[in-house]
Amino acid sequence: MVTLKTDGGHIGFDLSLPVVVIGAGACGLVAGLAAKARGLDVVVLERDAEPRGSTFMSSGFVPAADTRFQRQAGVEDSADIMAADIQGKNHGQADPDIVATLASRSGAVIEWLADQHGVPFELVQGFLYPGHSRLRMHCTPRRTGEELMACLLNAARAAELDVLTQARVTTLHVDDGNRVRGLTYLRPDGAEERLGCDTLVLACNGFGGNPDLIERYIPSMKDALYFGHESNQGEAVRWGEVLGASLKDMGAYQGHGSLAWPHQTLISWALMMQGGVQVNRLGERFSNEHGGYSEQAARVIAQPEGVAFNLYDGRIHEQALAFEDYRNARDTGAVRTFDSLEALSEGLGLPLAALRGTFAEMSARAGDGEPDRFGRRFEPVHRLTPPYYAIRVTGALFHTQGGLEIDTRGRVLDTGGRPFPNLLAAGGAARGVSGAGDDGYMSGNGLLSAVVMGALAGDTAAELAGASHG
Repeated sequence: MVTLKTDGGHIGFDLSLPVVVIGAGACGLVAGLAAKARGLDVVVLERDAEPRGSTFMSSGFVPAADTRFQRQAGVEDSADIMAADIQGKNHGQADPDIVATLASRSGAVIEWLADQHGVPFELVQGFLYPGHSRLRMHCTPRRTGEELMACLLNAARAAELDVLTQARVTTLHVDDGNRVRGLTYLRPDGAEERLGCDTLVLACNGFGGNPDLIERYIPSMKDALYFGHESNQGEAVRWGEVLGASLKDMGAYQGHGSLAWPHQTLISWALMMQGGVQVNRLGERFSNEHGGYSEQAARVIAQPEGVAFNLYDGRIHEQALAFEDYRNARDTGAVRTFDSLEALSEGLGLPLAALRGTFAEMSARAGDGEPDRFGRRFEPVHRLTPPYYAIRVTGALFHTQGGLEIDTRGRVLDTGGRPFPNLLAAGGAARGVSGAGDDGYMSGNGLLSAVVMGALAGDTAAELAGASHG
């Protein structure tokens, strides 16, 4: 149960700290590191026994512009180009000031995490994700969110950032001036503990794991498979509603149209960007696979039996082996290989005539350079040749992108556009930069908001806390 008490700030707290962060995913850890760097005492509260969150389940890719990693690879990028890409994908629906701020600060945050905290970032090369006009995805060597979380937890330990697990926050205590004075959290033995704070950062992600909130705000996905972290219960949204905070873009979400089924392993969209296609049970393509993997979730779910097949070849298979998730999918039997279309048809139970027609159309478009009926262009170098590879996939809801409206410093705004005195939010708890629906999500938007805005919110929290003692 999540509650909020307006008790005038008179409640007694067992302990009080300058900065408290709720949530120990990438957003909360980065926010905590940023606040800690200002020389203040900080604690990050995590409801689970192990800090994981949505980051753990992601590919761990963080987009950033004008980094030294890009320059070393000969990639010319800028904050303006990155901001234009984000706004182009979301149809101009995101807050342009937030987008510009994230783009302009992204490079510095990535380099700060690499240089000061030892996160071994490298630039993902070889292909562009939908919407990106430059190579700007930064990841750790194994290309998994699990590894990124491990690196951030190592950084937290090295910085002596306190992370308290199995501490589920149930209540915020707010005074008559809408200032958060502290909170109550529940321990595993049922004991309640109260903690005061000068500033509070909500980094507790979104509401994808809360069926009631999904039905209210994203009814089109209420019956979809949820492949996000179960702890994403929407506490920030519910506290915000009671406080009178502004909520924005609550229908926005990140889906994914390539979750191996029934293995439930995320399959990188790099397969599509390097020449792969998706067909349904009828052996037919049904979309432009280069449009984006988020909006592809609903399209795949709409196909017969709610499944599709990723089809690609040995060239793409070899490139995909760089992704640990893909190697895991291969090892669990999700990846199947066929010597010919005939064998693929028989092995997957797909109509051979339809498959031949699908491949003939792709070959023809690669030959004449014209877009197909879905608007996709096929490059001759991306022609699929046997042996063919296939993965049965479905669409899923990964995480929500709407939330508390914030300003460029991460301060939560009320319905009148005024910032709360000491309440901040970032990552999935806050409004993201993906617009209002499912088609505005651009790869990396989630971790961009978590990591970069997390750093900004942590810095602001420390500044506000320091001022309160000034």
